[in-house]
Amino acid sequence: MLASGVDVASARIAAPTAESRPNIVVMMTDDQTVESIRVMHNLRRLLKDRGATFANSFVGLAQCCPSRATFLTGQYAHNHGVLGNEPPDGGYTKLDHTNTLAVWLKEAGYNTIHIGKYLNGYGLLDPTEIPPGWTEWRGSVDPSTYRYFGYTLNENGKLATYDHTYQTDLYARKATNVIRRRGPQAAPFFLWIAFLAPHSGKPRDADDPRGLGTPAPAPRHRDAFATKDLPRPPSFNEADVSDKPFDIRRRSLLGPARIRKVQENYQQRLESLLAVDEAVAKVVGALREAGELANTLIVFTSDNGFFHGEHRVPAGKLLLYEPSIRVPLVMRGPGIPAGLRLTQHVSNIDLAPTIAEAASATPGRAMDGLSLLPLFTDPTASLERDLLVERLTGDFAFAALRTRGYLYAEHGNGERELYDFARDRHQLESKHADPAYAAIQADLAARLDRLRTCAAETCRTRP
Repeated sequence: MLASGVDVASARIAAPTAESRPNIVVMMTDDQTVESIRVMHNLRRLLKDRGATFANSFVGLAQCCPSRATFLTGQYAHNHGVLGNEPPDGGYTKLDHTNTLAVWLKEAGYNTIHIGKYLNGYGLLDPTEIPPGWTEWRGSVDPSTYRYFGYTLNENGKLATYDHTYQTDLYARKATNVIRRRGPQAAPFFLWIAFLAPHSGKPRDADDPRGLGTPAPAPRHRDAFATKDLPRPPSFNEADVSDKPFDIRRRSLLGPARIRKVQENYQQRLESLLAVDEAVAKVVGALREAGELANTLIVFTSDNGFFHGEHRVPAGKLLLYEPSIRVPLVMRGPGIPAGLRLTQHVSNIDLAPTIAEAASATPGRAMDGLSLLPLFTDPTASLERDLLVERLTGDFAFAALRTRGYLYAEHGNGERELYDFARDRHQLESKHADPAYAAIQADLAARLDRLRTCAAETCRTRP
């Protein structure tokens, strides 16, 4: 139930029939920040200006494999069980692939197609394996997934290596081919295009500064942003981290040489996104040419954010700060008003419920998230719930509560953090030891205690 009284089950944009159900196209990048969207002109022109932008979109666990598992299940990591990128706690083999979004959509009559990166570790045991639920499969095989040239795809059970075609361009070409083939068919299609960009490449690009992984931009885009300044918000190279947990206090200030490397990394990541932006235009163009654009729900997002020097973190994710957990989320499709900007706090747990409702598919799991479709008919509705941010393994595990006004965290070593966004949106000063916040902290701690083990309804509502 939305706080305004709009019931999720009854507030659909329209009750879709078997003939009117939309196609669904999801374009997902890897490690993209919200700030980087500014260089993606096609994304802004074709999706943001023609659809809805979620200004406060977060992920529950800011790491590739757990986040993608959440996309496929609509569940927090503590429920779907994929807690990291590698065994024994995470990786491809940790997820039950017989019960995912693809399976539900295929059972609902959709043709389901995957192109690109899947879950970390896919293909290491059997590179020709095709996970359940996919009508058409073109998944990148690890470890070649991280090569912008010279990567291998499992194409419906047969391996193909592409030495000379830039990876993003190939994915775009295969996606447009799918749209041209599947568009005329009676059955709707679900297409997940999972780009590697702007993730770092392996082996390292020739211009990769030692110590930081950079992507390989398409040759035509190399040095396009060689003079682009590195953003330096107040949290950049944070001077006083005495209020932060040990994981941050142990980090030294970034020196000039390190900052130059951070800047180069930032520039190359922006450059790698230019090919993704071109892919957006190609996908939208193919949908238009096939006569399917008006009946296609398009979702653009990323699996997690990324650091570029904020809080002394030169690169990476997995932490609870905004650069890590905040991600782009844009949707365009039938019933979505053009140019809509939504400020409600949403999470990647909401993507599977949204897509399932749009497709009239029945999820095989209890959803931790909410369908976002009602927000397109009532943009002022309030999602009255807290969001969980978690990291469940390793020396720096934590559980955190993200509300509209606060972020409260409890670390595995007993340390705490509390940020008041009304006064400190850059998370510069934790208030966990401030007596003036004692009552607020007690309330947030109780709510976090409930949320950290939540399932289904208890994740979607506040007590």
